Amino acid sequence: MGKPVYILGISAFYHDSAACLIKDGDILAAAQEERFTRKKHDDEFPRQSIDYCLSEAGITIDDVDYVGFYDKPFLKFERLLLTYLNYAPFGLRSFLKAMPVWLKQKIFLKDFVLNELGYEGEILFTEHHESHAASAFFPSPFDKAAILTMDGVGEWATTSFGVGEGNKIELQSEINFPHSLGLLYSAMTYYLGFRVNSGEYKVMGLAPYGEPKYVDLIKQHLIDIKPDGSFKLNMKYFNYCTGLTMTNKKFDQLFGHPPRKPETEISQRDMDMARSIQEVTEEVMLKMADHVHQQTGLDNLCLAGGVALNCVGNGKILKRSPFKNIWIQPAAGDAGGALGVASFIWYQVLQNQRPSDNKTDLQHGTYLGPKFDVDGIERYLNSEKLPYTKYTSDELPERVAELIADENVIGLFLGRMEFGPRALGARSIIGDPRSAKMQSTINLKIKFRESFRPFAPSVLEERVSDFFDLNSQSPYMLLVADVHPDKVIKDALKSEARGLDKLKVIRSEIPAITHVDCSARVQTVNEQTHPIYYRIIKAFGEKTGCPVIINTSFNIRGEPIVCTPQDAYRCFMCTDMDYLVLENCVLEKSKQPKNDKYKKENMSLILD
Repeated sequence: MGKPVYILGISAFYHDSAACLIKDGDILAAAQEERFTRKKHDDEFPRQSIDYCLSEAGITIDDVDYVGFYDKPFLKFERLLLTYLNYAPFGLRSFLKAMPVWLKQKIFLKDFVLNELGYEGEILFTEHHESHAASAFFPSPFDKAAILTMDGVGEWATTSFGVGEGNKIELQSEINFPHSLGLLYSAMTYYLGFRVNSGEYKVMGLAPYGEPKYVDLIKQHLIDIKPDGSFKLNMKYFNYCTGLTMTNKKFDQLFGHPPRKPETEISQRDMDMARSIQEVTEEVMLKMADHVHQQTGLDNLCLAGGVALNCVGNGKILKRSPFKNIWIQPAAGDAGGALGVASFIWYQVLQNQRPSDNKTDLQHGTYLGPKFDVDGIERYLNSEKLPYTKYTSDELPERVAELIADENVIGLFLGRMEFGPRALGARSIIGDPRSAKMQSTINLKIKFRESFRPFAPSVLEERVSDFFDLNSQSPYMLLVADVHPDKVIKDALKSEARGLDKLKVIRSEIPAITHVDCSARVQTVNEQTHPIYYRIIKAFGEKTGCPVIINTSFNIRGEPIVCTPQDAYRCFMCTDMDYLVLENCVLEKSKQPKNDKYKKENMSLILD
């Protein structure tokens, strides 16, 4: 048997720093740094994530055989220099702003990482899109698959495709900076007044409220799309190569107004622009998928990169492209690069065999973060004199189902924390999808965010096709599907409501998770991956005939998803949640002691 081989993967210094630990090919642990530091999209060196991964395995850094970093700093530095030289003297401000960090830390990254870790072994670097591709294919269920990666930018590549087979991936073609689908979408995110690398979800959620009025304008002036999905951006409208903003005055002139100021009212024009950029993005994604299928002739497709978090586009690929099966890395953004580089080292560098049954992925439901045992939670609650009721594992699903059916909003803290941006029942806020008022209640009184933001349904895997136009698994909430026609209220389809007034229209039997275009971002739940969560949904279904619940991430606006019981209790007390479930312990809001530090006016919200 011999000594186990441990590989530590690291992503850092752009956004969503993370660490991942693999033991003999098995993904033991992975987490984003933001969950520990409570700084959203934390890009600093992931010290606490690394400490967690090592602790989870019961080892020290001396037991690690290989450390991998998810991209190549010298190639990124080359891009920075050549981009500046290409545009000089424009861009001097942004160049000078970037230089101190590069000269102090990034360009000497190998020495920095070795010193930070106190590590004396070998450190390996993959290219950014190699890390994305590895994270997409190696944990997937497929023995052979096409791979498509799409993001903002790595070193030079912004899009790539290739093939994975067994223990090897090979990228065959790429699109390079500054031409980037991810940066085009981020530019519109910026223009619509949302934060780049954070607000792209808002643009996607806002899109169904608008009309695609600007599609032709975008395609005529901003992006030239070829039949194979390749494209070029017209850089005279963008500022990200030389400036500190994403768009410039020519962009403003094209659309007839300056960027929307954050936190100001969202207009119908903003909604139309969101719809337009979403449709253009979907067109590129579909054409790329068709081309990749034509080039590879394979039935399976694996996706990663930040654009692969566009679950509406993913759903269109599944429904309209020639691919029969797709698998999307749940941590598709930069955080997943930590998992990708560790997997690349184990399979491709060390040439280890890779198990595959074409059915089950290797990511353990992406429940790869910290878990807190019941005894420790009870000690915390008792030390703080916080009243709670403890239930057995058999009693808990029934009790939680009762609370949901009574239209309570519940914070759910069960098992290991999710790796990736989606809450999947471990760190979730849950509620009754049949309630017409639940969407606005959770958005405004609990999440403190815009009312237009949609919620996702968690549904029993075996019942998904009864409620949604979907005949496949969607365990990571990365596919959007239409609500089943049988569940849609036909008269609602005739509504002439426009803009945010669409929110007032009851569109289906499960209105709280039905978006205004009668779609939903679906999570399918099976008993093997998350048994307690499955049993909660099943018990709710037995009570109500609806084996579907609302699932949104357990956090407030501007904060990362909760990690610890203390994080969960603070979020619970600072909002209008009714109950908190900490493993087997259930806390009722009305019975909690008053404490001024949990008053809403004392919350340090980071408005994004």
